[in-house]
Amino acid sequence: MALVPLGDRILVKRSDNDEQTTSGGIIIPDTAKEKPQEGEVVAVGSGRLLDSGDRQPVDVGVGDLILFAKYGGTEVTYDNTEYLILREDDILAKVN
Repeated sequence: MALVPLGDRILVKRSDNDEQTTSGGIIIPDTAKEKPQEGEVVAVGSGRLLDSGDRQPVDVGVGDLILFAKYGGTEVTYDNTEYLILREDDILAKVN
């Protein structure tokens, strides 16, 4: 991976949400869909730098499926693929 997050940042690829119709059969266009709040961790930074000079490692690893805050992170595009760069604080849960 050419993108390497710094500090306590995490690079995430959003999950594809293929649901295109509601339970009532209404088709939802792409422009009206909400972006998923679930994704796969692609790369992880080295961790947060503590006052003591040590690094606190990030609690997630590459390949983990996570849930993150709706408006958290920064969207970036690299090699025609959209990614999200999050801080560890923006992660709500790890999916097992």
